[in-house]
Amino acid sequence: MRDRFSRTQLLYGALAMEKLAATRVAVFGIGGVGGYVVEALARSGIGALDLIDNDRVCFSNINRQIIATEKTVGRYKVEVAEERVHDINPDCEVRTFRTFFLPETQDMFDFHDYDYVVDAIDTVTGKLAIIVKAKEAGVPVISSMGAGNKIMASMFEVADIYSTSVCPLAKVMRHECRKRGIDSLKVVYSREKPVTPHKGMSISSGQHGVSPLVTDGKGTGSRSIPGSTAFVPSVAGMIIAGEVINDLTFADSF
Repeated sequence: MRDRFSRTQLLYGALAMEKLAATRVAVFGIGGVGGYVVEALARSGIGALDLIDNDRVCFSNINRQIIATEKTVGRYKVEVAEERVHDINPDCEVRTFRTFFLPETQDMFDFHDYDYVVDAIDTVTGKLAIIVKAKEAGVPVISSMGAGNKIMASMFEVADIYSTSVCPLAKVMRHECRKRGIDSLKVVYSREKPVTPHKGMSISSGQHGVSPLVTDGKGTGSRSIPGSTAFVPSVAGMIIAGEVINDLTFADSF
């Protein structure tokens, strides 16, 4: 048991670690939340990861995204994340997709390939498409709700979408999921009321700028840039990763 995952095996056991090594997880969105999901999954022994994102690292990502440094600015996030995964576990198979997941691109992905799906993107239309495709394929899916404009990392919790409150994104998702007949959805969300960002600060949003948070049902809503911290999205990402690992291994571990 003298390997990189020996401390994890002490908690979950050898059979669970073998299961994780044979598991493929898709992470849609490699940003403030998704980047930490990928980090934790790689460090937990997941054997195969699909990373989906079309953004490049920009300077305004440095405050919160684990893949963002002065050296990675301008590079595609999925490429940086792939390198980081292989620095952690060279045996992990990584497939990267330099695209945003939208209704127009969803046919690029066969959800039957996945053992678990993580939705860590911002657009409502994309989130709904991921959830519908995962449900149709019978694959477990967990979805991240809003982490922007939040400062209390301790207020995150795991819940079904229909048990959520306060979070504006969760409100939209409840409505849209109900319209589509989605009867349940595991999410990570916070009941903290969003903080109003300070005015008068210029933030670039050019080629390597900030992707807008979209919170309407059509994916064409507000393009305001949310505030963020180093500790809120990272906590949401770690909670999601923990749910994935425990859902995949619980029966074999305890």
